[in-house]
Amino acid sequence: MTLAPQELENTASKYAAEAIKLDSQGSHSVAIQSYQRASEALIRLVEIYPEYKLNRVYLERASAYQNRIKALQMANGIMDDESQNAREFATMINNKDTSTNKSSNPLIKNNKPISKNLDKSSFYPANDRYKHNDIHNKDPSTPSDMNKTAESNSEFENLVLKEKPLVSWNEVVGLDDAKRAIRESIVYPTKRADLFPLGWPRGILLFGPPGCGKTLLAAAAAAEIHGYFINIDAPSMMSKWLGEAEKNISKLFAFARKLHEKEKVPILLFIDEIDSLLGTRNGEVGGEVRVKNQFLTEMDGINDKSKESFLYVIGATNKPWSLESGFLRRFQKRIYVTLPDMLSRKNLFKQYVSKLNNDSSLKIDELAKLSESYSASDIKDICQSAQLRVVNELFENSDPLDESAVPRALNLADFKELIKVRKPSVSSDMVRAYMRWSEQFKAL
Repeated sequence: MTLAPQELENTASKYAAEAIKLDSQGSHSVAIQSYQRASEALIRLVEIYPEYKLNRVYLERASAYQNRIKALQMANGIMDDESQNAREFATMINNKDTSTNKSSNPLIKNNKPISKNLDKSSFYPANDRYKHNDIHNKDPSTPSDMNKTAESNSEFENLVLKEKPLVSWNEVVGLDDAKRAIRESIVYPTKRADLFPLGWPRGILLFGPPGCGKTLLAAAAAAEIHGYFINIDAPSMMSKWLGEAEKNISKLFAFARKLHEKEKVPILLFIDEIDSLLGTRNGEVGGEVRVKNQFLTEMDGINDKSKESFLYVIGATNKPWSLESGFLRRFQKRIYVTLPDMLSRKNLFKQYVSKLNNDSSLKIDELAKLSESYSASDIKDICQSAQLRVVNELFENSDPLDESAVPRALNLADFKELIKVRKPSVSSDMVRAYMRWSEQFKAL
């Protein structure tokens, strides 16, 4: 396989893994997007190489992802345009499968549509299948019932992803300063509020390079205090609610407060890419100014008027310098989530490589030295690409349907070659900019 299709296959695998993880955590709206992207990458691969021997496997996977999208849309009352797009995409998959069946590909045994022969559960990890089956085992509703459900739910609540994360602190490698600051602000007050007569921080800003664990930190904190993790994507709010964004800020905080009062559990409101809401811009229009003013009002309400409240706002940004100075005071904790150091890189490689077949020549210390300036996400991508490399060799050089055939063991040379062609996603200039901003504004 040449580089182009291998890149598409890597892209599909990345989005599929991301979708399954989000699906298992209950982040269904974002999971749908990732399933869709994985499907599109696989279909593109089939279009570029129509005679490739694994096309049927790719189409089966794409079909499985589309079936999962349909199930999630039905379970969450997401019909309308998104369902129409899914139906059109599924039709395109079946059409391509029909043309593939007519080819001389020796792997194709019959001409039945793939959607009828597919074991959908095989595309989910064992510990996630119960979630997949629970949705499919629900009694089906009529279209009118589903429309009524969709109408009864406000559009805003469909935007909010409410989940109880299945994340532990052990999964957050390194970042000791950040973990300690979050425990002091969130975990300890929840367990012993009587030890904080002056209150505790409820606004926390996580800043740093992308792919270093900002979302994972917030999710781990929510898991430890057994609270709800409400994950909001700031750019989606701004685009989806054009002209009414400031009203939505009010609705968002009202929703979080009501949930806190009703459930009597801590609430972590995580706003990703918060700079898109609160950043400085040239030529601001009135709506953007009102959004910022409304956010200031809501943050002041959380920090000043709710002495016993366990409602927290955690903002994450890759561009902290774009935030207006007036907002920094509302985030009493401003935590720099750094690139992994030597020890953290070693632990990350150990965590990922332990799940792979590797030989004795693979030295974790050497990998940690070679990967300086790589983010945690970069390191995971390297390990994933190394496994894809040996799997690709297996598919190219043997019968992929022979279950006795297994990929060869990974060695140090595999990782060295990958590191040569996969550069860090964070430049040294970006790291210097984060350090300068941290020296000026950090608050641990």
